[in-house]
Amino acid sequence: MKLFVTATDTNAGKTYVTRLILEAFKSSGRDAVGFKPICCGTREDSHALLSVSAEGLTLDEINPVWLKTPASPYAASLIENRLLNMESVMEAYHVLTHRFDHIMVEGVGGWEVPFAPQYTAADFAQELDLPVLVVVNNKLGALNHTILTVRDILSRNMKCAGIVLNHVSDERDNASISNRRIIEDMLEVPVIGEVMHGETSGSELLEGILNG
Repeated sequence: MKLFVTATDTNAGKTYVTRLILEAFKSSGRDAVGFKPICCGTREDSHALLSVSAEGLTLDEINPVWLKTPASPYAASLIENRLLNMESVMEAYHVLTHRFDHIMVEGVGGWEVPFAPQYTAADFAQELDLPVLVVVNNKLGALNHTILTVRDILSRNMKCAGIVLNHVSDERDNASISNRRIIEDMLEVPVIGEVMHGETSGSELLEGILNG
């Protein structure tokens, strides 16, 4: 299984959900790897993916491009005067595909975050030609972001493997309670599951993705 993980916004919980799924792979005795092609700001997310990926990998194999500025890749590359070499990123991905059957590719921020002029995270995902898992910060305002993201994925003739509602906060409100029902009514894409605040198991998510 190879999957691209995107989100409705930054800090929606992409890394948290990806890590849960990778841990579920490991618990089932299957090697899997997380791939963070571009990381901006701290490298904390890349370290998190490395910690639950198959053994024998380096941080640079998990995360080939590290921009130290906490901004979009395009903005960070301008600030640091670095040109993103997407060919080397694709090469790093293909190296992993020769070694592992299960790869979770984690995007940067939301679906249309700019990487370069006229080139976004969505364009990169389309080049990879992978099914897309959408992680949603389940809160007020999530419906608009989710519908826009999923519809753009489908408009590119890409497969949306499903939606994960992530409860970033422990507090619940009317929006977080009703969002799932409305998303299921609005979109013909499965809601794979909900990740409650502090959730430590991704087995149901993995099962939902594999059976989807």
